Amino acid sequence: MAVRGTPSWLGDQNAATALRLLLDHGPLSRNGVGERSGLSRPTATQMIARLEDKGLIEVVGEESIGRGPRAALYGVRNDLAYGVAINVDQEGVRSTVVDLAGTRHPVAHKAAAGMPAHRGAARDVARAVLDACEAADVDLTAIRHIRVGVPSSVDPRHDELSSVAALPGWSRKSIRRQLEGALGCEVEVDNDVNLAAIAERATGPYSPAGTFALLWVGYGIGLAVDVAGTVLRGASGGAGEIGNLPVPHGVPGADDGARDLEGFLGARALDRIGRETGWAEDGFARVLAGETLPERVCEVYAPRLAQSVIPVLGVVDPEVVVLGGPVGRAGGERLVELTTRHLREHTRWDPDVRLSAVAGDAVLDGARTALGIRLREALLARATGSLPAADHARVLAERLRDID
Repeated sequence: MAVRGTPSWLGDQNAATALRLLLDHGPLSRNGVGERSGLSRPTATQMIARLEDKGLIEVVGEESIGRGPRAALYGVRNDLAYGVAINVDQEGVRSTVVDLAGTRHPVAHKAAAGMPAHRGAARDVARAVLDACEAADVDLTAIRHIRVGVPSSVDPRHDELSSVAALPGWSRKSIRRQLEGALGCEVEVDNDVNLAAIAERATGPYSPAGTFALLWVGYGIGLAVDVAGTVLRGASGGAGEIGNLPVPHGVPGADDGARDLEGFLGARALDRIGRETGWAEDGFARVLAGETLPERVCEVYAPRLAQSVIPVLGVVDPEVVVLGGPVGRAGGERLVELTTRHLREHTRWDPDVRLSAVAGDAVLDGARTALGIRLREALLARATGSLPAADHARVLAERLRDID
């Protein structure tokens, strides 16, 4: 790594500037790099040459510049590094390749019912990586980073999951160390609702300084708070684990035996409400199959949702409350309307309540977004020489194929 303030260091910084421009704006000529960076054409030429020498960019086309010769267009090499985004939950495992260009690669899916009885963290993740690479026709040796979303809080201080109830065969302890040791590359494990909030920020119409709280309702209930683009995770990674909060006395439905908000709002609660309202015996299964919640179910469910939001309104007071997860999606605009009405009539808060802007698998999309940022950071580090371009490809390939 070059010493700060030296010509070599300055050259690396200029090269990183050029690389950011190419990542942000796509292919550019030397003139284009100079114009967008505000640097001279000779300096822009040096920036491009430095990136070419490092093997980070390549000529991808030409552009006309009038009567003179056509100018070469330079773009970032998309084959330098790939990652795999993974979502592991009660329904199974979904995974997809992520690249520097943001290409939407196919999603590989293994349903929980069809997975081997002998599961575990390394087996699940290794299989997901192999399946994603096969679906995208990407060489396994190109994978450098993996991001995994799980239905559990993740304590970064002790490398622990709070729960593995939804993860058969997984161990709570040393989860990242287990996976990185088994796979031979960088692996980050994250809470599913936090990743969904990352996808929400990337997709929704939120101001850069805005704040929103994502209330995720599925098998259980979770919350993620985004403040100006940063998801609040807490000291132990447990921020947003509102499912553990007790149900206050006196609220509608509090006498149904539920001890905490998870029992008050989760899958079993929805099944119970479905039976009591005459809708269905298996309400949550119907939600997972794509059915919408009928009016009578929304009327019973909305006050419970509103009650679960009150703690975050009192502490954070977000501008927007977003309803997400399978149940939020199934309730639709009617559930939003009824939840908003209950908050206005029974509390002092009046937030803007909305449905999630993310269509499809929000957890996988959040992992994809976070991984794209990580790939970009790693490439920029290579441009400045602060990260050795060590090739872990052989190690990764050998270890993945050895995991049965």
